[in-house]
Amino acid sequence: MNTPRKLHIKSYGCQMNVYDAQRMVDTLARENFVETDVAADADLVILNTCHIREKASEKVYSELGRLREAKTDAAREGRDVKIVVAGCVAQAEGAEIVRRAPVVDVVVGPQSYHHLPELLRRAERDGRAIETEFPVEDKFTSLPQPQPAAIRARGVASFVTVQEGCDKFCTFCVVPYTRGAEVSRPVARIVDDVRRLADNGVREITLIGQNVNAFHGDGPDGKSWPLGKLLHHLARIEGIARLRYSTSHPCDVDDSLIAAHRDLPALMPFLHLPVQSGSDRILEAMNRRHTVADYHRTIEKFRVARPDMAFSSDFIVGFPSETEQDFAATLALVEQIGYASAYSFKYSPRPGTPAAEMEGMIDAATMDQRLAQLQDLIDGRQAAFNAACIGKTLDVLFEKPGRRDGQIVGRSAYLQPVHVMASTDLIGQVGPVTLTHIERYSFFGEAPAPAATSHRNASLSATTGA
Repeated sequence: MNTPRKLHIKSYGCQMNVYDAQRMVDTLARENFVETDVAADADLVILNTCHIREKASEKVYSELGRLREAKTDAAREGRDVKIVVAGCVAQAEGAEIVRRAPVVDVVVGPQSYHHLPELLRRAERDGRAIETEFPVEDKFTSLPQPQPAAIRARGVASFVTVQEGCDKFCTFCVVPYTRGAEVSRPVARIVDDVRRLADNGVREITLIGQNVNAFHGDGPDGKSWPLGKLLHHLARIEGIARLRYSTSHPCDVDDSLIAAHRDLPALMPFLHLPVQSGSDRILEAMNRRHTVADYHRTIEKFRVARPDMAFSSDFIVGFPSETEQDFAATLALVEQIGYASAYSFKYSPRPGTPAAEMEGMIDAATMDQRLAQLQDLIDGRQAAFNAACIGKTLDVLFEKPGRRDGQIVGRSAYLQPVHVMASTDLIGQVGPVTLTHIERYSFFGEAPAPAATSHRNASLSATTGA
């Protein structure tokens, strides 16, 4: 048997990149690669890149400079180390990466990671391989159905991709240019993946996509299924106690998704629903296709269907031409919705996007001031939400041992870390925990009695009143 080769992957950015990294590991396992956390020990290093944030490309080139030295050192030891740049920076820059960093052997976009074994063979033969064109075929349907060993559990919670790409063309976003048009996986393949993960101990599934609630996968009945119908189907799979999905667009919330939150105890009452701004004028400039009033109505539909729903969101401050009045509208929206958490970012121009060419760029000092003010407000809302949870009893999925002896850690329905003193035998189970206190963002609580804990698709034992 050939000696296994070592693989190291460093991922940047979104949940989709985390998922893609796992699939690359699974794909390359069939080529006799085993994963290592130490880049210096690896025979193959993959940088799985993200192009959303400012200076993303420069971070990649800085990392490649360090890898060039490591590759040279390995060559002195007689080891041939291959370096791959994958993901959205690879898609956006293609051959420019090799020009600036000749140390790179393979450049592969996110549409083609399943071709990695062939690309590595091509690089071995030709000295280099680049594949960044959007494939003619749909990668979700052209990719061979994996064998059971190819879908591996990495704990009690796992991501499963259901959709990729985006057709919204928000003016600030590069995703349509790096991930392509919206495409959805067939329902049968999703179900097969989830069943395999459940058979291997996974209890929580998060369905992911760049615009996940635009899912329109082909169902076994020959019809296109919306996300709500898919969630109803997955909730019936034995062993799956919890379902989540991310990230959603407000315009793609339909009645079937609202009904799923009303009817499925396994579907967690916590939703990341990015709004980006509280100003209708800025939303129009962003091409978000919804108004603030539309967003409020959508939130209200969820809360009527599931009174214990809580929300998180994304906000961009300093979008071109944003006035103090526009920014004040964003602060007002945060107060009105009462988010359990949220992410905020300064606007950064992405090459090739319409917003990068807009007039009225906001100066750095103003953006810094607005970001700090918004983040203070978000932190305050999150602290209030968490404080309201103290004394409540919430169901917790126990995931792993804690840092202290005799401690285990899990997450509530609202993704809050919860620490209890209890046996590791509870890992993989859901049980009620009474939250006693909080330190920073982590809760501590009283462990459930063993008889009270079960593998169950249970709703929260109590709500926060959010």
